[in-house]
Amino acid sequence: MSATRRQILARTGALGTALAFSGSLTELFAGTATAQGMGRRGYGPLVPDPDGLLDLPRGFRHRVLSREGDPLLSGEGKVPGNCDGMAAFPGRHGGTRLVRNHENRTHSRQAVPTVRGLTYDPGGEGGCTALALDRDNTVRSERVALAGTSTNCAGGHTPWNTWLTCEETEFRAGEENYTKDHGFVFEVDPYDPRRTGAVPLTAMGRFAHEAVAVDPGTGTVYETEDAFDKPFGLFYRFLPKEPRGGRGSLRAGGRLQALRVPGVPDLSAIQRPGTVFDHVSWVDVPDPLARETPIRFQDFGPGGITHAQKLEGCYWGGSCVYFVSSFAHRSAGSTADHYGQVWKYDPKKRQLTQVVVFGPDTDLQLPGESPDNICLAPSGGLMVCEDGDGAQHVFGLTRRGAVYPMARGRQNIGTPEKPEWGEFAGVTFSPDFRTMYVNCYTPGTTFAVTGPWHH
Repeated sequence: MSATRRQILARTGALGTALAFSGSLTELFAGTATAQGMGRRGYGPLVPDPDGLLDLPRGFRHRVLSREGDPLLSGEGKVPGNCDGMAAFPGRHGGTRLVRNHENRTHSRQAVPTVRGLTYDPGGEGGCTALALDRDNTVRSERVALAGTSTNCAGGHTPWNTWLTCEETEFRAGEENYTKDHGFVFEVDPYDPRRTGAVPLTAMGRFAHEAVAVDPGTGTVYETEDAFDKPFGLFYRFLPKEPRGGRGSLRAGGRLQALRVPGVPDLSAIQRPGTVFDHVSWVDVPDPLARETPIRFQDFGPGGITHAQKLEGCYWGGSCVYFVSSFAHRSAGSTADHYGQVWKYDPKKRQLTQVVVFGPDTDLQLPGESPDNICLAPSGGLMVCEDGDGAQHVFGLTRRGAVYPMARGRQNIGTPEKPEWGEFAGVTFSPDFRTMYVNCYTPGTTFAVTGPWHH
């Protein structure tokens, strides 16, 4: 994943450059709880960390909550590595609950410990851990929340305060060391993981899941497929049999459908922000379990289906769902090149709109390489995790289109001759927006960052 991105993505801009969004950036935050004004320059320059871990702007401070290889407070084993997607939930007395993904495949450096009742496949080394924090971010408990899965990348929270963790793989039983098929979504209860167990939500499809977003009004779940090779991934919706939701409701099943934009087999061909497609359609997936053929290869009948390279982030804002294609390259089979697209789907209007296109032939650029995980910030903009070469950053993006550095990693996992830094992932905020939590992928580290967020 990271190596592939490093190989094919070029640097896409300079730090501090103002982005000419022509008004479309505001669309990304419309209707969100944090859609407030913000200054133009972020929080100031980064100050070197004397501990050599995380550089932050003046007035901010970090706390290490968890480190790969340390003992889990539950006594179940050691803290797993490859820390990826993460979400924060309300805890007791103003505290916070975190659920953290571990994107382990097989032969990982530090696997998720297997725990009876929470393990799907003994051959899998991925999964989730759950942390309970008090108001000052002291860790009160840390335990396994799901084990025996594979390549847990991103996911999404539900309106009923559970986490949907996504397996970004299509391994079958008998491949590698796996005893069961993989490529599913699992529900994780951040308060008591045994209430959700290790049950794959098979009706939601078996494919390389990246992220999900839930419509709080209808219960519809939108899903992205991260497929690098052609034919590329699809954008899905899952219509649950129990649309009112609630913990465990997705196990009742439902219908899985894929988005069809008439006359557009590849979203990369669309390069003009503001382009609107009315009356897009949804087509039933012939075989959601992909028993014989991966879903993106399946026959969707006359008119085909619409693909996109590297569909990743997905979130709900206002009355619409937003999803991201992180890049597209003609050399890999895409119709056109870009460094990122953001799309909006309005389910009431059945309307798809292109919100933003980043480079290479536009003036919309982000600093660094390969923006990855994103989340809404207290100030109304975005926090963006970097995954590329060189020193790794968390960048802020204001509603006015200004990019600013929020954090820089200092953990060198390479050598002095060939330095390499672990990417950031899983950025999220506490329910009261007083703390930013973020992971360093490797060495697996979870940070809490506090400071004058509302300044």
